[in-house]
Amino acid sequence: MPVDTHALKQHMWDKLTQSPFMMVGLHEPHMHSAPLTAQLDKDQVDTIWFFVARDNRLTSGGPAMAQFMSKGHDYFACLSGTISVSNDRAMIDKLWSRAVEAWFPGGKDDPDLTLIRFDIDDAELWEADMSLTGKLKLLFGGRIRADEEGSHARVSDTIV
Repeated sequence: MPVDTHALKQHMWDKLTQSPFMMVGLHEPHMHSAPLTAQLDKDQVDTIWFFVARDNRLTSGGPAMAQFMSKGHDYFACLSGTISVSNDRAMIDKLWSRAVEAWFPGGKDDPDLTLIRFDIDDAELWEADMSLTGKLKLLFGGRIRADEEGSHARVSDTIV
């Protein structure tokens, strides 16, 4: 059955809007991820933006991975792509908020402010939308069949 990538993208975007917190890291030796707040632009659905400090290790850019878990702990995403520094003034203006300003007291002209973009190439998505029977079995220790589990999708090449 073909995957409806538009529906998957919209569903993931809805989940990110509700709780925009992700763990993001570069593919490098001793890779470590850091928590960041995703900045979403509905006009660029293949890109997630982040405001970081100038000395943040992500500003070196390159291949990267981001993980997301929904607020309800029922939706998970693992995204891979490329991080690069943007500092596009129009995008900074578009994404700026009071929450971002709390981290950068100098405002949009703070010398420490850096805008990075995460261009998504590949995503793997899971949703724990198991049936009522599956939930009861989970609660009481029964074996959950495949048709009682949640859903899983893997999509590549600019999926979101």
